[in-house]
Amino acid sequence: MCMALNTPASGKRKQRGGKEIWFLLVIARYDLDRHSSTKCEDVKPFTPEKAKEIVMSLQQPAVFCNMVFNWPVLHWNAKYLSEVLDGRTIRFRMGMKKGDTAPQFETKCSYVEATLEEFLAWTSGQPTSVSRPFSCYDSSEYWAYADYKYIARIFEDKTEIFKDIMWSDFGFPGRNGKESTLWIGSAGANTPCHLDSYGCNLVLQIQGRKRWHLFPPSNTTFLYPTRIPYEESSIFSKVNIVSPDLRHYPQFRKAQAHVVTLNPGQVLFVPRHWWHYVESVDPITVSINSWIELDADHKARVEEAITRTLVCAIKSAETPSHVDAWLNPTEVEATSHEINLQYLNGAISAYLEYQTVTVSEDRDPSTHDTEKEASSCKRRKIQVNTKPEDYKSETHEAGFTVVKAKKLEKIPFGVHLIPVLPQSQEASSVGAGAVESDSRDLLSENEEGHFGKSRCTGKQSVMSNDCETLADQTDSDSTANSSQMAISTNDLLDCLVNPQVITLVADLLLERERV
Repeated sequence: MCMALNTPASGKRKQRGGKEIWFLLVIARYDLDRHSSTKCEDVKPFTPEKAKEIVMSLQQPAVFCNMVFNWPVLHWNAKYLSEVLDGRTIRFRMGMKKGDTAPQFETKCSYVEATLEEFLAWTSGQPTSVSRPFSCYDSSEYWAYADYKYIARIFEDKTEIFKDIMWSDFGFPGRNGKESTLWIGSAGANTPCHLDSYGCNLVLQIQGRKRWHLFPPSNTTFLYPTRIPYEESSIFSKVNIVSPDLRHYPQFRKAQAHVVTLNPGQVLFVPRHWWHYVESVDPITVSINSWIELDADHKARVEEAITRTLVCAIKSAETPSHVDAWLNPTEVEATSHEINLQYLNGAISAYLEYQTVTVSEDRDPSTHDTEKEASSCKRRKIQVNTKPEDYKSETHEAGFTVVKAKKLEKIPFGVHLIPVLPQSQEASSVGAGAVESDSRDLLSENEEGHFGKSRCTGKQSVMSNDCETLADQTDSDSTANSSQMAISTNDLLDCLVNPQVITLVADLLLERERV
């Protein structure tokens, strides 16, 4: 047929026949392309194995597109969840939409127990008789946030709902809603800038949009880390990211934000130790996440145990009249010094045991290059009766599976995996609005834009590797506060439990134990 189309016509009828054949070929080709395109919509861009390789190799934030279009959890909007919870109350954190230059830490917020039905009535401006628990809060001035809700806890009597979340598509078999947390907020609801000590993070946006401000680990010095309020596994920044006080925190000028607005149906990957400030953009937002444990968490737990021991010991020694709200509401109580030491010894023992196992695996090629999976509990709470041997069993709990996870030399960035670039690069990039797209439904349409070429940096540590040091930060703080000569307990703690100092102490303790 193709040859006939390329030969000269031998008559009017034959010429017409050639055109008809050409037209039919075009139609057939169109139908084939359309059929292939339709089929592609049902095929995910990455296999579970490939997705996991990407997650384990990425050193910068990135957005996965077209990976969750068949997940039942996409129906989990606030109205649906209200019906499922059927009048059950959950706790909302209340904050001001117009704050000052200080971060709105959880210790400074008020709290409301309410149903999702009452929350929806409040956000839509219905009478206070319908949204009674929120009656003291004007929705134009306040935001509400039901943050960090363990799905396994709030749906404990509806366990069948767990399977609506399918993290197995990202290469983590068996991981579902049981290992995930739920976040429901109104416009303006936010999480103060912090980094998570443990694991990396996968976040799925379900309803509304959220804006993420992310900073690399090398920016830690510029973000003025603090452990007050204290919360296991969270290092907070003293800086209000959206309204920084540059007089007190001048080095924040050097911080390099990576900003992205996450749309429904997209999954954001947050690498280990990346700082992040998250804010709800739309009137109602719903998202879920799962923390993925990493081998590096073994040492991080030692560092957290040292931090807890120091913070609890020093803050508990303060004069009662001078004690501030130093313990985050997520922490049940300030544990005793004895319990904290037990926790520290247990963490060190678990780390050394892990090191022994790792060395033996390195000697046996058949077990080399693997990743261990565990539950997605970001904050491994300390039990009152914890013993060192109990802690070891916790870190090697049943349910761990060993899965191959080789590192990729080249990350397959494109329309299905979009890198979150530094803000300056994003503004000048050709496709800067790709992830922050229009209101098109990304569940049914492929995302065609992209941020352009990315720079995939090497692995970074929590500490800054440039010329900025802890001393620089301390000097700038003291200069800005020269009028305040008295050093407070919190000032002392900011130095004692600074991530750089804690890492050094952990190394010294572990070296002692190895001898």
